[in-house]
Amino acid sequence: MIQRSIKRLLFFLITVLILYGAWLMLRLTLPYTAFNRYTDFLMTKQLVYHIRYWRVSFYVHVFISITVLITGLLQCSRYLLQKYPRLHRSSGKTYAVIVLFFSGPSGLIMSFYANGGWPARISFVLLSLLWIGSTGMGWRYALQRRWQQHGNMMLRSYALTLSALTLRFYAYLIDVFNIPIRPVTSYITIAWLSWTLNLLIMEWWISARRKNALSHTQ
Repeated sequence: MIQRSIKRLLFFLITVLILYGAWLMLRLTLPYTAFNRYTDFLMTKQLVYHIRYWRVSFYVHVFISITVLITGLLQCSRYLLQKYPRLHRSSGKTYAVIVLFFSGPSGLIMSFYANGGWPARISFVLLSLLWIGSTGMGWRYALQRRWQQHGNMMLRSYALTLSALTLRFYAYLIDVFNIPIRPVTSYITIAWLSWTLNLLIMEWWISARRKNALSHTQ
């Protein structure tokens, strides 16, 4: 009972942090509705802003991707899965469609033009491919009714989705603690940590759940 309460509290705290992060992301997104090439992050992309497919990819990624933070979070709720299965399915389909056909491809295109040179670009390309791949496999497992594999793969997908928040969180920490590191080195480090650490933590969580399930069957 105590362990279950701790898990619920932990899930609640994580949910609050993700929702707060989504709200901050929304605030960061709003200035781009002016479609001004000299807005915030775009100041660093003046050399590629004229490339139409990059520009379209950027705005698609910025305006649509925030949706997957919310729809993906809904997928993690066991309560919604059991009490409101239709909401689980509809939000899951929305999440998968956005990642596979909008956010994933637009993120991949942007990856080839990422700041930080090839070390950062390779990181973002891998992130995009793994994001698209894990989401696609998760959807396929759902169609095959392989629910365990479906759940695990979608958890991996959402861990990669959260890289949008962890990237900015690590950048914030470097700024707050005034860590003496060159901007390019900082960006490359953050580019890799933003998703690899998320994926490692999620793999640990999936493994722990699997061991716990096995212990209850023995």
